Amino acid sequence: MSDDQERGSQAPEAAGGCFSERPYRLVEVEQEGPVATLRMNLPERKNPLGPAMVNELLWALEDAKEAASVRVIVLTGAGKAFSAGGDLKQMSGGTDGPSLPSKGDYVDLLESFAGLGKPVIARIPGYAMGGGLGLVAACHFAVASSDAILGTPEIKRGLFPMMIMAVLQRIMPRRALLRMMLLGEKLSAAEALEHGILSHVVEPDALDAKVRELSEALAANSPTATRMGLRAFHAQADLPLAEALPMLRDQLFAILGTEDAREGLMAFLEKREPRWTGR
Repeated sequence: MSDDQERGSQAPEAAGGCFSERPYRLVEVEQEGPVATLRMNLPERKNPLGPAMVNELLWALEDAKEAASVRVIVLTGAGKAFSAGGDLKQMSGGTDGPSLPSKGDYVDLLESFAGLGKPVIARIPGYAMGGGLGLVAACHFAVASSDAILGTPEIKRGLFPMMIMAVLQRIMPRRALLRMMLLGEKLSAAEALEHGILSHVVEPDALDAKVRELSEALAANSPTATRMGLRAFHAQADLPLAEALPMLRDQLFAILGTEDAREGLMAFLEKREPRWTGR
């Protein structure tokens, strides 16, 4: 590994706790207070998910995970789309090499959300199709504009939404998922909300305000409780009840021993706002 690659793999370091700068070409990274925004930035093509975009998202998510100053992550797309899904040009032979050392592929990207220990909000200003919809499903919250359109059109191209089935089937009803995948139907934001794909739908001019409101509410909570709670949530998801309950009992005992738990209980008794340390 080269010196540049070694530097690129280190945790982010910057004044004020913001991300270190990386040579991104397709992703924009911003931090405002405890909220980091990762923006897929190829709006003229509706932010397609090619290898380079996926790789840059993996780096940005890892940086957000490691940055103590980040408590909430917002994932969105530039322009009027979240993401149109897989890059068909690259699937048909085009190339777009990564600007950073390879961190993995789309499967690694979907899997990474479970290990972040920080809540991720998908901000959906418009289209979220195929692999883009998979990212929406992997996020913990999904806030969409009322004119957003979501779906899995792969079957219309002789393909099938294989990998994203694994995340979609965890959040939406079986028959609704099969109908969407087998017919290639597009869903309105209202329909996606009904099927559990979205957590919130707002008018287009209220999208940013709703994302900000949700981000602030999440960031106000104990980062320790959030981190341990999210990891326990993902760990128990596929366990039988007889295995999940003892594991969660152990996690409760663990969280009771943290400084944030002690501070939260003391603040309640003293009728004041808690001062979280993240420990």
